[in-house]
Amino acid sequence: MNGDPRLYQSLKNLNIGFEYHEHPAVPTVEAAMEYWKDIRSTHCKNLFFRNHKGNRHYLVILEHTNKLAIRDLEQMLKQGKLSLASDRRLNEWLGLTPGSVSPFGLINDSENHVYLFIDDNLRKAEKLSFHPNINTASIIISFDDFIRFLDYTGNGYEFIHLY
Repeated sequence: MNGDPRLYQSLKNLNIGFEYHEHPAVPTVEAAMEYWKDIRSTHCKNLFFRNHKGNRHYLVILEHTNKLAIRDLEQMLKQGKLSLASDRRLNEWLGLTPGSVSPFGLINDSENHVYLFIDDNLRKAEKLSFHPNINTASIIISFDDFIRFLDYTGNGYEFIHLY
């Protein structure tokens, strides 16, 4: 299976079942849509941000078809000026490369530094789709198991109404 072996071991230890779907590298949501068309799940877009000072980092998770303006996000989150974090920061905090951003990267955040903002609309989803820390596969887990995984990582998170 493509992806981070530590992630698969964590899912096994947590008794979290998943569906696995392998596909060519898909660096964007648009590219992934071709391979997601027959997968019954809510596919997610994951955006990694930093604050103006660069001392706080945020992962924002929303349904893949939603558009998000950074200025609107700044007003909603009330965390000051935000920008997309650099590739170096993505690797430093989540152990990920561009195009593979996923909440599963939280297994690499031993300091629980990254804070998550999750679109409240995702609570309605039965299943969620994410990359297993590499963009050559997607795994599907139940919403409840997603929450169990987040609780396991110890990172802070909250649901917000993005739309």
